[in-house]
Parts: sequence; C-alpha cells; structure tokens
Amino acid sequence: MSLAIAARLARRELRGGLHGFRIFLACLALGVAAIAGVGSVRAAIQAGLTEQGAVLLGGDAQVEFTYRFAEPEEREWLQSVATAVSEVTDFRSMVAVDRDGGTERGLTQVKSVDDAYPLLGEVVLDPVMPLHQALADRGAVMAPVLADRLGLAPGDTFRLGEQTFTLRARIAVEPDDAGDGFGLGPRTIVRTQDLDGSGLLSPGSLFDTEYRLILPPGTDLDQAAAEAQERFGHKGLKWRDSRNGAPGIARFVERLGDFLVLVGLSGLAVGGIGVSAAVRAYLARKTSVIATLRTLGASRQVIFLTYFLQIGALALVGIVIGLTLGALVPILLGPMINAALPVPAVFSLHPGPLGEAALYGTLTALVFTLWPLSRAEEVRAATLFRDALDGARALPAPRYLVAISALIALLVGTAMAFSGRPVLTLWAAGGILAALLTLALAAQVIRWLARRATPAARGRPILRWALSAIGGPGESAGAVVLSLGLGLTVLAAIGQIDGNLRSAIARDLPEVAPSYFFVDIQKDQMPGFMERLDNDPAVSRVDSAPMLRGIVTQINGRPATEVAGGHWVVRGDRGITYAAQPDARTTVTAGEWWPEDYSGPPQVSFAAEEAEEIGLKLGDTVTVNILGRDITATISSFRDVDFSTAGIGFVMTFNPAALQGAPHTFISTVYAEESAEAQILRDLAGMYPNITAIRVRDAIDRVSELLEGIGAAIRWGAAATLLTGFLVLIGAAAAGEGARTYESAILKTLGAGRTRILRSFALRSALLGAGAGIVALGAGIAGGWGVSHFVMETDFAVIWSSAFGVILGGILATLLAGLAFALRPLAARPARVLRARE
Repeated sequence: MSLAIAARLARRELRGGLHGFRIFLACLALGVAAIAGVGSVRAAIQAGLTEQGAVLLGGDAQVEFTYRFAEPEEREWLQSVATAVSEVTDFRSMVAVDRDGGTERGLTQVKSVDDAYPLLGEVVLDPVMPLHQALADRGAVMAPVLADRLGLAPGDTFRLGEQTFTLRARIAVEPDDAGDGFGLGPRTIVRTQDLDGSGLLSPGSLFDTEYRLILPPGTDLDQAAAEAQERFGHKGLKWRDSRNGAPGIARFVERLGDFLVLVGLSGLAVGGIGVSAAVRAYLARKTSVIATLRTLGASRQVIFLTYFLQIGALALVGIVIGLTLGALVPILLGPMINAALPVPAVFSLHPGPLGEAALYGTLTALVFTLWPLSRAEEVRAATLFRDALDGARALPAPRYLVAISALIALLVGTAMAFSGRPVLTLWAAGGILAALLTLALAAQVIRWLARRATPAARGRPILRWALSAIGGPGESAGAVVLSLGLGLTVLAAIGQIDGNLRSAIARDLPEVAPSYFFVDIQKDQMPGFMERLDNDPAVSRVDSAPMLRGIVTQINGRPATEVAGGHWVVRGDRGITYAAQPDARTTVTAGEWWPEDYSGPPQVSFAAEEAEEIGLKLGDTVTVNILGRDITATISSFRDVDFSTAGIGFVMTFNPAALQGAPHTFISTVYAEESAEAQILRDLAGMYPNITAIRVRDAIDRVSELLEGIGAAIRWGAAATLLTGFLVLIGAAAAGEGARTYESAILKTLGAGRTRILRSFALRSALLGAGAGIVALGAGIAGGWGVSHFVMETDFAVIWSSAFGVILGGILATLLAGLAFALRPLAARPARVLRARE
C-alpha cells in the first residue's frame, strides 16, 4: 500500500520536469560513460584478439624452443598432429650497410622463415609482390622505418652477420607482428636457409624457434597442449594457441583497462558528490511539500519511498544516458581507434562492460543519495514553514548507515572482482575514501579559518565579505572543496607519477646505464673484444658474463607455476650465467658461495628479492631446462641484484661445472663517453659481424614512447574525472545563486557598487579554489608517492611545475564557475529581491 501511494506521488512530482537535476544527470552519465567507454574499447580489442588470434599467432597453435631447433622426435610429433607446419626463427641482429664514408648500422629484429610461411594471413609488400619472390636468391624485406633510417631502397644490399642480402621490398602488412611481442628493433624478414654461414644461428646464440601449426578441424586444443607438455615439456617446449594469440598485448590492454576503470571510479565518486548535493538541494526546496504530506497523514516510509522512487527514476535516466554514450562513442570512433592500434579490434555492443558500468553507476547513485534521502523523513508537520533539513540531525538513522556501509562494501568488492587486481583496487578505494574524508575535514577547517580571519579584515570590505561568505552557515565551501578537490587530487597524483617516471628515464638511467649491450659474443672472440675496450681511455667500465637462457620448470620437485604462481621469473625463459666467484659488486645476503674449484652437485645463487617474493629458502631446489636438458640445483646463497641500473643482472648464477658443455655465448655491457660510442660500435661490429649491439639509450627511448602512450591514456581518464568535478562545481555555484542574489541586494542597499561586489565574489571563488587546490595537492602527492614507491618501485620527488599547475587550475575553475553565476545576482534589483523575502 505504501509503495503504491509513494509511486503515485512520485509520478505526479516528476511531471514538473528536470529542473535542478541537470547536473545530477550529467555527473552520473559522465561517470558511467567513462567506465562503459573504457570497458567497451577493452572488450573490442579482446574480441579482435580472439577473432584474429590464429592470424596474429600465425597458426592454430605454436610450439616454441629457446636457443635451438626442434629435434627429430619433436619434428615428427609436430608433423603427426598438424596438417601444415612452418618454422620461424626470431632474434636480434645488426644491419650493416657499406658506403663510401664507412659502414652504417642499425638494430633489427630478424624473422627468418621457410617456404610455408605464412600459414595464415598475407605479408603485404611495397612494391607489391609475393613474399617467396621477394626472398628468393638471398632477398629480404624490411620495415619502412629501418629502410629509411639506413637509406635503403629496393635493389640495395646490406649484411646480416657475415651474409649479404638484397632488399627487395618494404613491409606494408605483417599479419603476425602483434603476436611476436615487444621488439627493440624494426623488422627484417629473410629465409632461414640463407642465414647459413652468417654466424647468427651458431650454437649458444640468442634466438627463438617457433613452429606454427595448422591443426585438423575439431582438434581439442587443451588436449593437444597437454600432450605437447607431457611429451616435451621437460625439454623446454612452450605451447601457445590461437585462444591467446598475442598474450603480451592482451595482458597490457587488460591491465591498462583495469587502471583506467579505477580512475573512472574516482570520477564516479566525484559525480556522487554532485548527485548528493543535487538531491539535498532538491529536497530543501520540497520541505513545505514534505511537511504538508506529513500533515495529511503520510508516514515516514511513504515520504522516503516517494523521493527514493523519484531519484531512482532520474538515476536510471542518467545511467542509460551514460551507457548509451559509453557504447556508441567507441563505435563511432572505431575507425580512428583501429588505425592507432597495433592489433585488430571489433567495435560493437559489448554487454559485459555495459553491465559492469551500469552496476557501478547504480551502486554509486545509491550510496550518495541514501544519505540526503534519509534526512527527508525527519521533516515534521510542525516545521511546515522552516528549513527542516537544516534542523535535522547530522547523521542518518542507524539503519541507513548500515545500508550505506553495505553498499560501499559491495561497490568496492565489485571493483575488486572485475579488476582482477584486488589488492590494487582495495588500495585505490582506500585512497579515494581517505581523500574524501581529508577534503571534508579540510572544508571545515577552511570555514573555521575564514570565520577567525573575518574580524582581522575590518577596513577591507571586499576581503571581509568574501571571508564571511566562506565561513557562513551555507555549504558552498564543502561542495567546492569536495567536488573540485577530488578531481584535482586524481590529476595531481597522476601528474606526480608521470613526472617521476619521466625523471627516472630522462635523468636517472643515463647517469648509471651502460652505452651498449653486446650479445652473442663467442667465447673465442672475448680476448679480442676485451683488448679493443681495455685500450680505450673513453671506456670507463666493461662488465662481461657467460649467457644462457633457460626455463624454470620445477621448484622442490613441483611445477614452478604451481609454487610461484604468475611470478615473472617462471613465466618465460630467463637469463642464466655461471661464476666461480662473485665479483666485487656482488653482495651475498644469505648462505655461502661455492668454492672456486667446486665440481659437486649443481648449486645456484638466487636473486634475494625475487626469492623472497616466490617464497624460496636456502636448501630449496630449482630445476631449469636449458637447451632441452633439465638441471636441478640446490640454492646455496641469495644475493642482491639491482635490475634498475640497465646493467647485467641475472636471477640465477650457477657454479661453472653445472653448465659445463652447454653451448653459450657471452654478454657484455660497455660504459663509455657518448662521443666514443659510434667508433666503438664501428670497430667491434667490423671485427665481429655476428655480434649484436643494443644501444641502451635507444632502448630507453622505446620504453619512453610506450610510457608516453600509457600516460596519455591515464591523463585522459583524469581529465574526465576533473570534468565531472567541474560540473559538480557548476552545480554548487548554481545552487548558491539565490543566496548570492540576496547578498548582492543587501550590499547594494548599503551602498556597495557592482564592481566591488563582483570583486568580492571573485575573491571568494579564488580563495576556495586555492584551498581545494592546496588540499588536493597534498593528497595527490601522497598518492603519487604511494604508487611510485610501492607499485612502480622508483624514487620519488615532488614535481613542482605540476603541483603549481594543480593549484592554479583549482583557482581558475572556481573563478569561472563562480563568475558565470554572478551575473544575474549583480543585475537583480534590490527592491524586488527584498520584497520577495518578506
């Protein structure tokens, strides 16, 4: 009965239109649209990866070996399960171009293929020709950026190692490029058989061999993967199939999407403040209506349900608008987004992200409307001509507090479940809640300071009026500090994180990083290699170590992934070395190093931090597959390994006898003056063409480009949060227009001119904006430090340019909002305003 009466009353009141609820709808719609849009783009990319997984992978499935080709038994099994097999090798090398002025070199990611490649898709070349024709007679095709950098045109020759190739065409489309992951150099494609005599695929050289498979229709991929692992997993085989054609990109998109959703939730929190303010302002205007209904016998339940249904209906409209925008905008911008993406994306309606956004929006609307709605039932018939909401108790009844707490817990739990990063999500939710509490407390402090400072402003009427308004009984200070402050907090935190990442790359790494990584140095080349560098005064330091790669397959006799979960050490093949004694820069933190002439059972020294993360202890055993051979070693010591210096760092160092007989090469880092780098490269590459040199500064530039893309996406997310905060700010300014009109009328009556009143309004807005900006800056710096220290694990320093920008932005935003709603109060005639208040 109560619900029916409330529904009828709510329907009648809704006939009055959306007056006062435009900001409510905009805040809710914008927050939902941001989350739905991010989710829709992520789902589109994931759908594209799924739909084109086989093409991106280059086959229905792929078997990969490190450092070696498949053995006869393995080849026989691959041929038995597949209808077609293509062998592809992938490695880094140097392209050398001889010219009159010398030899020019560039780093490239080489893909060598057989006649069956590609099994799926098509390599599109410029000029147009079949790939097999372009690769005939030691031909090659190359990425345009590398050809342009080296000044190569079709018909020109270049060298890979000790073999000469002719460039026949540029690569326009490489169907499986996204599946190959992140490479330090642009692509060059040649035939594997043409690399004979190049010295690039010698035993111990760094290369991966991939066998792409076309499987018979109806093949059970899980069963095929299990059989492959059972037969050859102990030999280092890695299986991948079309269900996960580009795992690196998929993982990256998922993680970035999760982070952006968390930023979107911050935007919804900001919007929630606007929702709450709009509901409170609406109910304040309905005080007499509520009191009249109570006089006519309406119960508290009917009153609550009446306005709950009204607000619920409007919230539903806002959520639908947000879902529509979040679904349609990615579709409309699909061609532009697709052109910028390195992977295919299928832009259509994706129900999952829309349902997720709708759930977030619903929970946010409930959390932020229950508080003001609960106060509506406090209105009594006897308060018909009073502002009953201001007289109501500050806190809602206990049942509402319990409901609000349960909804917050449900919202956080939902975010944790959807994000897949529960710990990060919990910290983010805690950060948002802490920021809201800090900002609410700051708003009260600002009002208290304004009241205390008002008497001191005697003789300065403009400042006194501004301080009186801020410290007065209204809630303009709270609305401004909360709405703008949270948006600026998110922006400040992201600005600090982004600035510190840039500093780490632009400032810290060049001071400590080597000039070059040299890889694939053969053992018999090391004496000549070291002689060239030892005699160069521009070289300050050379570190060298034997280099192998292996896969951690077992820990204490159990599968490694079962023990270590998804830890990066067990996700793929890792660099491994051996040493008779630790060098001067190695710090053993626990255990003991083996004797220099040790020849007993294999022992290994493990990186201390990674061992702690995995849960390893001294005496544990680690089984590593190297070139198809399992080596089980006992952990005899832990040592500090700093991977942030861009120098040589190995998770595992074995005793030399453990790896005796395994073919391998050496790796070396060279620290030299920048002016000498070019000559060092020319000399060493000329002496040893098979050696690959990776210029560390170039690698840092690639990482910087990637981080710039991430930073841009995150900044756009923060901008959406800030826009929501600005909308709430506009709502607060609009809600206070009546009070400013009355204030203006009083001041005009007392003789104040429009200019002085306008300056007072502007000063009030500037002070509130500065207060919000300063508080947001403090919270943002704290959040930025937390992410930099605990997530990024980088040093932190306050980026003051970004910090001052946040404060200025707060002042400017409040000025714009305040002045926009100051024009009508200034134009109002005092007599009319004061008569209306009688």
